Amino acid sequence: MNEPLKSRREREKQARYEAILDAAERVFSEKGYERTSMDDIARVASLSRALLYVYFKDKAAIQRGIMLRAGQSLVARFENARRAADSGLAQIRAMGEAYYRFYLEEPDYFSALTTAATVIGEADEDQTREMLCSKNELMTLMTAAIHTGLEDGTMSRERISSPAYTALYLRGALHGVIMLCQAETTQTSSFPADALIRHTMDMLTRSIASQ
Repeated sequence: MNEPLKSRREREKQARYEAILDAAERVFSEKGYERTSMDDIARVASLSRALLYVYFKDKAAIQRGIMLRAGQSLVARFENARRAADSGLAQIRAMGEAYYRFYLEEPDYFSALTTAATVIGEADEDQTREMLCSKNELMTLMTAAIHTGLEDGTMSRERISSPAYTALYLRGALHGVIMLCQAETTQTSSFPADALIRHTMDMLTRSIASQ
């Protein structure tokens, strides 16, 4: 195949793939995942149902595509956070702030990532690889920041025996508190979610900081 023609077709294919995900995100947001049909997505994407199935075998595959987007968005936020801070401790704090903003600004993506672990086994090989890649990138960025903190003296070598375990602890603790706040704010609008999450980040930062 002529190379420019091949490249153009690949770009068109990628553009249609992204357009389907754009359409699905809109319909899922409006109707909810369970009430959305493939016909709904095809209609919003201005595609035939048959063409939609060329790209995605079912609604769950589309949802996993959205999960991939969510992971890529969070990775970009973590990368920006790390570049914006100098010391390792400041980088970790910035990533915590980025995770909280991700929850506030992209709640649908946050929800998608929260459920990603339960559906990864159902994904095809390419989707599984990409979802694991995003997860690994997040942990690599956090672990690198912790190594930086140990080297620049802003983090405690006595408290951190494993940068990888510490990264898991930090992310898991913050995620757990965010989920708690999400549940509580559905019960009462006066729940101090922002204050609790800020307090959590302060506590987590102090737990690894050097004396």
